[in-house]
Amino acid sequence: MNLRLELTKLLNLCFVFASAYMFWEGLSLVANTHSPIVVVLSGSMEPAFQRGDILFLWNRNEQSKVGDVVVYEVAGKNIPIVHRVLREHHSIADPSKQVLLTKGDNNAGNDIPLYANRKLYLNKQKDIVGTVKGYFPQLGYITIWVSENKYAKFALLGFLALSSLVGGE
Repeated sequence: MNLRLELTKLLNLCFVFASAYMFWEGLSLVANTHSPIVVVLSGSMEPAFQRGDILFLWNRNEQSKVGDVVVYEVAGKNIPIVHRVLREHHSIADPSKQVLLTKGDNNAGNDIPLYANRKLYLNKQKDIVGTVKGYFPQLGYITIWVSENKYAKFALLGFLALSSLVGGE
């Protein structure tokens, strides 16, 4: 076993992870959101978006319009929710402050029961992660499969470790 070759493999693996992290952070800066890419986890937005679709978010626009699909997070939960803006209002004192009411296309009612602390509306500046600007269908099933199946997680990590040890690069 050549120590220099093994250290080179380790550095290459570290470079791959560092590059992926820098890409994610750069995309976050450009899109102005902490999560520029999300995966649809439920069928609440069917037929517009299916479970497993990957969504690309943008948060540079000042205001959301009725009909925009937004992603928001509820305080205390780390799961992003993808729903459409049903109603929007502006503050009389400060027109730049916007509040939104959302609803899933496949849901019967609005999202008020989902909001934290008995809120009636979402604050655009505080609660909204981003507005959907594009999507890639079905590719997110890999993420769903890995997150829902603990054996898949270990299999994927084992495969990555084995390929880094056996690979020539």
